[in-house]
Amino acid sequence: MEKEICTISITSTWLGDDYTFYEDHRIKRVYDNHSLSAHRTEWLEPNQINKQNKDKLIKNCPEEFKEQVMQILDYP
Repeated sequence: MEKEICTISITSTWLGDDYTFYEDHRIKRVYDNHSLSAHRTEWLEPNQINKQNKDKLIKNCPEEFKEQVMQILDYP
């Protein structure tokens, strides 16, 4: 398994929505659909993440990882 870069939360309600970025450019999303469907996991490609969520991810990203995350997300 490749090394983890960081995990960024873009939770806006009581439902979780966390993205973990890896050095091999994989993105893991762990989220809650509702209270009975918690901690669902999916692996994403950058083009599967909408611009609004990319904006939130960059905004919430720790400064020391921002450049790497922006490259993975193909963020302008």
